[in-house]
Amino acid sequence: MNVLAIETTCDETAAAVITRERHVLASAVASQEEVHERFQGVVPELAARAHLERIVPILRKVVTESGIQPTRDLAAIAVATEPGLPGSLLVGLAAAKALCVAWDKPLVAINHVQAHIYACQLGRAESIFPCVGFVVSGGHTNLYHCHAANRWKYLGGTIDDAVGEAFDKVAVMIGLPYPGGLHLSRLAAEGDATAFALPRPLLKDRSTLNMSFSGLKTAVRYKLTGTGKQDFRALELSEELRSNLAASFQQAAVDCVVGKAELALKQTGLRRLCVGGGVAANDLLRQDLATMTERLGVELLIAPKDLCTDNAVMGAIAWEKIDQQDYSPLDIDIHPGLLRGE
Repeated sequence: MNVLAIETTCDETAAAVITRERHVLASAVASQEEVHERFQGVVPELAARAHLERIVPILRKVVTESGIQPTRDLAAIAVATEPGLPGSLLVGLAAAKALCVAWDKPLVAINHVQAHIYACQLGRAESIFPCVGFVVSGGHTNLYHCHAANRWKYLGGTIDDAVGEAFDKVAVMIGLPYPGGLHLSRLAAEGDATAFALPRPLLKDRSTLNMSFSGLKTAVRYKLTGTGKQDFRALELSEELRSNLAASFQQAAVDCVVGKAELALKQTGLRRLCVGGGVAANDLLRQDLATMTERLGVELLIAPKDLCTDNAVMGAIAWEKIDQQDYSPLDIDIHPGLLRGE
């Protein structure tokens, strides 16, 4: 049997057909980069409208490519219902409910944050739980004590910008195209990470697992414009300055993320760290996490790069609920807020 998973939490319309053994029969993702590029960030209303345009073609594509007969070969329809942009979530949930009625299949509600960590489980026979789960993306930067696939305790997270959001905003400041995080990382590879002294907010505070990236982002702006109100968009920046600032910012942000991950491991005593989310594809972060966990003698699992950004393959977490007959009623609603756990 198979599960059809749907993902529409933000600005990626995705679907996948996944077997009980977690093999992917078909997967498709429709990006919205061209929709949001002119605004240099995701516009929620436009994202929801774009999902409406893309959801049926994406679903048709994966069902056709998988070769399944939905009424015969599907165990359930799974959809991410939290957290995310309300309008985007509603499009996916409405589509899932319609298919459940049309094909007479049960509905499984997925938590998007939990699914990001579950991407570390794919291709692995042994369970990844228990572990410290760390979701680092454009919308989330949060640490969890993951007892099981669907039983988590919130440990701490960003109190302002997500780390990926900070990457994107700094990219705008130094004139990089949207989406900026990937472009910033590539530019940083050419720069000197010690060229600019930037803050590491809350890094030395061992009493909390919370993080902050807004001040770091502001510090970058001050390096560009001073403490006045000069518009950074009017600046003409040399390639050396841009690459050095990108490298210095990236190193500061990664130091904060790695430092709090280390603190979470020490506080919980857990011996496994699982990391997912779009920023988990960052090479410097992967490298520094590997160095830290090797020093501590802790197992490190990071989602494959192609499963770090939003996708429906991580919807394989639905099998954990299906095996427990944990289905959702068709009157279930979305929950856009952050997962806090126990």
